[in-house]
Amino acid sequence: MKHIEKSQAIKLREKGHSLNYIASKIGVSKSSVSLWVKDVKLNSIQLNNLKNNAFTTSAIEKRREARLLSEEKKRIEIINSAKNDINKITHYQLLLIGTMLYWAEGGKTQRMVRFSNGDPRMIQIMMRFFREICKVPENKFRGYIHIHQHLDTKKAEKYWSKQTNIPLNQFYKTYNKPNKSSTNKKNTLPYGVLDVYVLDVKLFLKITGWASAIFEK
Repeated sequence: MKHIEKSQAIKLREKGHSLNYIASKIGVSKSSVSLWVKDVKLNSIQLNNLKNNAFTTSAIEKRREARLLSEEKKRIEIINSAKNDINKITHYQLLLIGTMLYWAEGGKTQRMVRFSNGDPRMIQIMMRFFREICKVPENKFRGYIHIHQHLDTKKAEKYWSKQTNIPLNQFYKTYNKPNKSSTNKKNTLPYGVLDVYVLDVKLFLKITGWASAIFEK
């Protein structure tokens, strides 16, 4: 039994302090404090003060933060549990994944292959698709960056070259978007958006055939 802590808890409770305050003050759990002070009777003024304190800005903010923390913890648990449902991706699965990602986000001009995205994870899996499934020769790749004028162009070029393993000399000149309002917005895409080009009509037709087969079957 923590006799000293219990004695401190009772004295603080007799002064009208909340269970949360007491637990924090003496470094014990709220459940222990609740057990120790259950026989302490508060007068009407103390009870009213506790009730009013529960609606202060700081108290409301603390409850909000605790709720958000709890919700975030639950979200992370669900995500981590779901990760276990996915095993190592096979060659055939990569073919299906890449084909459908391309059909959702890729160009449909029928003159070339073009995949555009600002998420490096999407770009990386598509580069695997192009290299491992489509067998694209390294000299066939081209990169083209779209980025707002106030962002660092050189930094973006180095970033996307590293993400794709496409040499900088195979990148087209970066396009700077003349959007003045973007300077006042949160930089959700600090490296802009990357277009990966493969100048190969036959590859576009092959991907089209794969997509058609998936839809049919």
